Amino acid sequence: MSRPRLRPAGDRGLLLETGDPQTTVGVCAALRQADRPEIEDLIPAAATVLVRVARGTDLTDLGNWLLATAAAAVTVGSTTADRTPAGPGTGELLIPVRYDGPDLTDVAAATGLSPAQVIAAHTGTPWQAAFVGFAPGFAYLIGGDPRLAVPRRAQSRTEVPAGSVALAGEYSAVYPRRSPGGWQLIGTTEVTLWDQAADPPAAIQPGRWVRFVNEEDRS
Repeated sequence: MSRPRLRPAGDRGLLLETGDPQTTVGVCAALRQADRPEIEDLIPAAATVLVRVARGTDLTDLGNWLLATAAAAVTVGSTTADRTPAGPGTGELLIPVRYDGPDLTDVAAATGLSPAQVIAAHTGTPWQAAFVGFAPGFAYLIGGDPRLAVPRRAQSRTEVPAGSVALAGEYSAVYPRRSPGGWQLIGTTEVTLWDQAADPPAAIQPGRWVRFVNEEDRS
């Protein structure tokens, strides 16, 4: 894990450079638990956390506190091993999956696993949302079986159906809406992950735990 560094981000923001998604998750958890009133929002990414603060906040004092808190989180190993819910709607979400994706065979070949072993690996460990990006509600999930790390497709698809369950690099994700995409598609789910009428609209927020379930095991 990297030691966090700090950069200015305008007059109401500070950018913590964490170095990797696992550290980002741990640092965000520590900052949320501290519940500092001057922090208005935390926006995690793969290797950074943007801290948006209230107008008039002393950025120097808060920056020193952020660095100390982030360094302590890294030191104690506050990463994806922490299963404490981060707030409302952050408990473990079960996602039933039909493992019928068009890239399942290719993923099996790339990993040296059989399709059945890919499915077992994908459902065998919980995943945690490190950050959201690319499209509204598209959560990058980490913490899965390392054998499932595969590259993106050589050529992206112009249209990926909503509910497609996918892999790319160390991440897994579910496409919450129909969109272009270049990830390896291994299955589909009927779970609604993006609903503009809901609060929040995205079912998977940063920090939330997800467990994929093979629908065939539920029948």
